[in-house]
Amino acid sequence: MDLNIKMEHAVNILVANDDGVFAPGIQALAKALKPLGRVVVVAPESERSGYSSALTLDRPLRPVQVAQDVWAVNGTPADCVYLSMNGMFDFEFDLVVSGINSGANLGDDVLYSGTVGAAFEGRLMKHPAIAVSLAGPNVRSHEHVEDYAQAAQWVHDFIVQGLPELPARHILNINIPDVADIQGMLYTYQGRRTQSKPITSQVDPRGRQVFWIGLAGEAVADPVKQAANIQSDFFAIANKYVSITPIQMDATNYTLLNSLVD
Repeated sequence: MDLNIKMEHAVNILVANDDGVFAPGIQALAKALKPLGRVVVVAPESERSGYSSALTLDRPLRPVQVAQDVWAVNGTPADCVYLSMNGMFDFEFDLVVSGINSGANLGDDVLYSGTVGAAFEGRLMKHPAIAVSLAGPNVRSHEHVEDYAQAAQWVHDFIVQGLPELPARHILNINIPDVADIQGMLYTYQGRRTQSKPITSQVDPRGRQVFWIGLAGEAVADPVKQAANIQSDFFAIANKYVSITPIQMDATNYTLLNSLVD
């Protein structure tokens, strides 16, 4: 891809996430992007991980301003971007950046990720919307605030050097490995996992049966893509590279579609 979309003038940047408006990742990201223009944070009032692109349709949404250009919303990550792009403000945004998520969003994770869901709500921007996640152990620890700052600076530099030109309704899903030892970056394909681990059943103190969703399955390599020297997002993170995956809204399998309509 040619890096040819330059941020040559000050822009309006919308920053959202699924970890909540006070999460260290979103605070670091907003701070790092401020030299590029006006940065407005609109994020859930509390953690909303796993909400994908869900919109709230059964109750009103109430944005509350908690600081200058910082708003907390009693809704989902996608709600935050939808409101911001459809009348909450009297100006338009040039770029949507979602994150920095606490933990990776690799492979099948993008189906559930609120971080990716928020970015997809920004898919109609003039620049590609970006979802950013930080991989690595214990990224939820308050001791890792500096890691988020370094990851946010990487995002700033990536934007400044020029965003890849993408077709309409595509976004970039970016996963950043342990910032202490980044080896570079790779454009990757979305990997896949084996079936999720079984659910865990327990009985609560009142004798009621409850269930925990099982852990995600293991990553599976695609030998065809590997033979073409194209690596997965899982491979990139495992080898300490930043993974940049272009993903799209249109999930139609056109090869299969054409065979069905012939």
